[in-house]
Amino acid sequence: MLTVSSIAHVAIRVTDVERTLDFYSGKLGMREMMRLDRDGRLWLLYLRITDTQFLEVFPEGVGERAAERDAVGFNHMCLEVADIDVALRELDAAGVPLIRDKQMGADGNWQAWIEDPDGHRIELMQMMPDSLQAKAIARMAASG
Repeated sequence: MLTVSSIAHVAIRVTDVERTLDFYSGKLGMREMMRLDRDGRLWLLYLRITDTQFLEVFPEGVGERAAERDAVGFNHMCLEVADIDVALRELDAAGVPLIRDKQMGADGNWQAWIEDPDGHRIELMQMMPDSLQAKAIARMAASG
């Protein structure tokens, strides 16, 4: 059986790389790690989330925006933040509007939602000690 250790990257296709970099690097603080060219043109670039997790950005997306929430396919990515209130103040200062205000999720974690310039939905989540995920992690650690 395959053992997966983490999500290494999430890939998105975008319409405007510079606008995307302004959002993810300029407003969310992700650093560009590298670019790969193919046939003399930008093929993809990597943005750092952690040392082992990346956002892979492909240029030349077609269409106006990402698929709607109920469409089959990629729905959203979730970025964990240490303190959701601090994160929301930083986003407000950077001019990033919320598409869904801060609320307690059904899983017991604080969450709020934004979207990037191409309409990719991003959940911001503060993991709470009594959340369903934290309890499941504790159970799994105890059972070995």
